[in-house]
Amino acid sequence: MITVYRRIYYIRYPKEISEKPIIYHLIKEYDVEVNILRANILPQREGILIIELAGNKANINAGLEYLGKLGVSSERLATRIRRDDERCFQCGACTGVCPVGALYIRREDMAVMFDADKCTGCNQCVLICPVRAMEMSLGEEWLETSEVPTPTPLFS
Repeated sequence: MITVYRRIYYIRYPKEISEKPIIYHLIKEYDVEVNILRANILPQREGILIIELAGNKANINAGLEYLGKLGVSSERLATRIRRDDERCFQCGACTGVCPVGALYIRREDMAVMFDADKCTGCNQCVLICPVRAMEMSLGEEWLETSEVPTPTPLFS
């Protein structure tokens, strides 16, 4: 079974290469799946991307090395998601926006489940949650979406 390596990166590239098809080369030459989560790209200006890369780990590393040779800096965004079980009322809105199936509905009892190993930290569930039960962290610090008590992690 092939394991798909999936991570989110913050990409910053100099204005000199802002018109080069760097994403095309990641896909075509390195066989890397690219999901653009956020982009600020203008001709002759520094470009900024937040992208999710998926594929073989060696191919992703080779693609990141290619970017580095072009003068593109890349930084892995280590994000974690957690849910406040007191606020969550199991509406399932998060399951409809999760691009990797980390949030899903267990059909037996219609409970909203979370598979932390699949989560890429894309933040879509945080944005869609109507009661702000989902929270995101970049590293050690938790970013609260509103003034709420410290939530209980979905999985310990």
